[in-house]
Amino acid sequence: MNYNGPKVRLSRKLGIQMTPKAGKVMQKKNYPPGAHGNGRRRGKISDYGKQLMEKQRLRLQYNISENHMRKAYKDATSMTGNTGELLVQVLESRLDAFVYRAGFAPTIYAARQFVSHSHFLVNGKKMNIPSYKVKLSDVISVKEKSRTKLIFQDAMRNASSPEYIELSKTDFSAKLAYIPARSEVPVECEVPLVVEYYSR
Repeated sequence: MNYNGPKVRLSRKLGIQMTPKAGKVMQKKNYPPGAHGNGRRRGKISDYGKQLMEKQRLRLQYNISENHMRKAYKDATSMTGNTGELLVQVLESRLDAFVYRAGFAPTIYAARQFVSHSHFLVNGKKMNIPSYKVKLSDVISVKEKSRTKLIFQDAMRNASSPEYIELSKTDFSAKLAYIPARSEVPVECEVPLVVEYYSR
């Protein structure tokens, strides 16, 4: 299942900013949650514990289930190249992740909801599957009727996207310019440890 619990608490536990609100809280409380989070002495984490933590960090930054994560890893291992690099590229090609990176949604959670509620078109056709794999030739656009909604108008005014996404604010559309390298994708994770976790 996708995570639906408190985002701020989980962000503090994993050390990643999952929402803008979590980022603000973590500026003041940059330690784990709980009554003793600020002063608790922590033992050494095992190699497995580190791998598990990084896997959770990566999975939750894309708001996907364990099954979807395993499938993404399987897809990456079936390709030729660095598995860690390919794994991030597979995850980044998801439609909900693309919508978030392009600036159409403020969080990955909102992006998934927007896609599921059919606010987006892929090459002019309605698409409501968050896991749809975005290809280089695809044009992702906000549905005409949805463009009048304040949330999308605000998003376009404030949107900024990474170099691998070409964003057209006037057309409420975006497309994948090229397949990004791991270093270009703004995820916080030691991906090699994730590969080690799944290759056990």
